Amino acid sequence: MSSLNVLAAGTDLVEPVASDGRLVAAALIGIGVIVALIIAAKLHPFLALTAGAITVGVVAGVDVEAALASFTAGFGSTAAGVGILIALGAMFGKLLADSGGADEIVDTIVGLASPRALPWAMALVGAIIGLPMFFEIGLVLLMPVIYLVARRSGQSLVTIGIPALAGLSAMHGLVPPHPGPLTAIDYLSADLGLTLALGVAVAIPTIVLAGPVFGRVGRYVEVAVPDRFEARDADTMEHRPSFAVTLASVLLPVVLMMGKALADIFIDDETDPLRRTLDVLGTPLIALLIAVVVAMFTLGGGAKMGNQGVMKSLESSLPGVAGILLIVSAGGGFKQSLVDTGIGTLVAEWVADSDISVLVLAWFVAVLIRLATGSATVATVTASGLLAPLTASLSNGEVSLMVLAIGAGSVFFSHVNDAGFWLVKEYFGMTVGQTLKTWSAMETLLSVSGLVFVMALDLFI
Repeated sequence: MSSLNVLAAGTDLVEPVASDGRLVAAALIGIGVIVALIIAAKLHPFLALTAGAITVGVVAGVDVEAALASFTAGFGSTAAGVGILIALGAMFGKLLADSGGADEIVDTIVGLASPRALPWAMALVGAIIGLPMFFEIGLVLLMPVIYLVARRSGQSLVTIGIPALAGLSAMHGLVPPHPGPLTAIDYLSADLGLTLALGVAVAIPTIVLAGPVFGRVGRYVEVAVPDRFEARDADTMEHRPSFAVTLASVLLPVVLMMGKALADIFIDDETDPLRRTLDVLGTPLIALLIAVVVAMFTLGGGAKMGNQGVMKSLESSLPGVAGILLIVSAGGGFKQSLVDTGIGTLVAEWVADSDISVLVLAWFVAVLIRLATGSATVATVTASGLLAPLTASLSNGEVSLMVLAIGAGSVFFSHVNDAGFWLVKEYFGMTVGQTLKTWSAMETLLSVSGLVFVMALDLFI
């Protein structure tokens, strides 16, 4: 897929509303407004994306009413398509945390590892915990364990912590049901099950390189283990679900979505009862809904939380994702503004006449937005919206790889404009320079290696 004729017959691309120069200016100014408002004005990304979307329409020559109509249409469709999934994912993650299931996974895996294997075990823990949970939540949950393991093993806090962060970050950028990958899948009309399978295939070697292998740099970065979390609250650990039950609950939605993907590949008859059943169960909404309902009994029941405790956990999960829902939905509005002005058609024409790989282009666009805004989610939704027309003549596998290329680009070089940078810095007690050498360098390696493995898979798809 080095270059693609994305303007093949039968594609449905929007006719540009203005000249090429004006459309390019509209896109650049719109993105510039978003970047300036987030970085300089410290405005919430939801408001910045809204302003950027309206700016695109106005600069392109569309009247304000039409620009608002495009934005609200994109906002509404994105909230309907992705918002429910984000809410269900947040509910599941909160149950996993409140029940002690996350601690059970961590304690079991770490307890079975030898000192030499601890970095590898922490990478596995980070990946498993990161599968259903947001990065920030996973980091907060894992920090007590990272401190404890580093202190007891006598190994560097960075050597133990970086692999766990690599697992969390890779899952955040590459694997649904995280908001970024889910949004890219929605915008690019990718197959979720196939993207999930390919995402896991890319994430595993990427985590190995950016985690345990790169984590060896910890021996050169001396960081004392902070005194936080000296002892864990025994009361909260009195009852919790078993490791097997917890792991099965975490993997349930993944298995259901994978089952749908496999059925679509190996069962040609669309009327086959087994395929129809797996297609229904593997639909993201159904898979996550089943996972939440099952978790109420397996995780909540295993922790003896009681009906009231389970309901309280579910209710408390939603306020924390309200901002994410608004950002993702506003990203949908921005995407629709780009589409309706025909900017995407212009990009498609440019790529069709060039030798630039669509995957490299997708990764590079996400990298630029990530560096400018500091937000992986903003980078994903903006790049996906801008490049959506390029998928018109791609196969399902190629579209899924495009989602992963954008996801890899969205985590490139976390620095001072990224809230995650400061979260890691403070938890690890590092200086800005040390954080750049460890966390930022790890994110860069994760991003670049992710692209490399995506390009490798492209040779066989």
